[in-house]
Amino acid sequence: MIGAAQGAQPRVSLSLILIALLFAMSGVLHFVKSEYYVRIMPPWLPAPLALVLISGVCEVLGAAGLLMPATRAFAGWGLIALLVAVFPANVQMLLNARATHASPVWLASLIARLPAQAALIYWVFRAAIRAPR
Repeated sequence: MIGAAQGAQPRVSLSLILIALLFAMSGVLHFVKSEYYVRIMPPWLPAPLALVLISGVCEVLGAAGLLMPATRAFAGWGLIALLVAVFPANVQMLLNARATHASPVWLASLIARLPAQAALIYWVFRAAIRAPR
């Protein structure tokens, strides 16, 4: 673990660093590859580009918040809420792939991604909320 001397600031674990990097990179991609994310937005959601950009900002801010002890738990809960909110986009990505007769390997990876979202939620919870202080 990375941290200050005993009794000082709570440490930033490798797990927190990895998950913060994951969310920071994903958040930046929302701006760099916005059109990709817009295509996987469910059609019933309004303003897809705005939602993509807002979720990108939330991911970047959440990533930064994970690294600061004072905001870690709040950022963790926010990222968990975001993961739940973007789940329909993961389902839409699968539906789009099925409609375009994507390869069985791609379809299998998209199906596997759905329960992986729950694993990611658990990882955020363990690293940011339930972690020892």
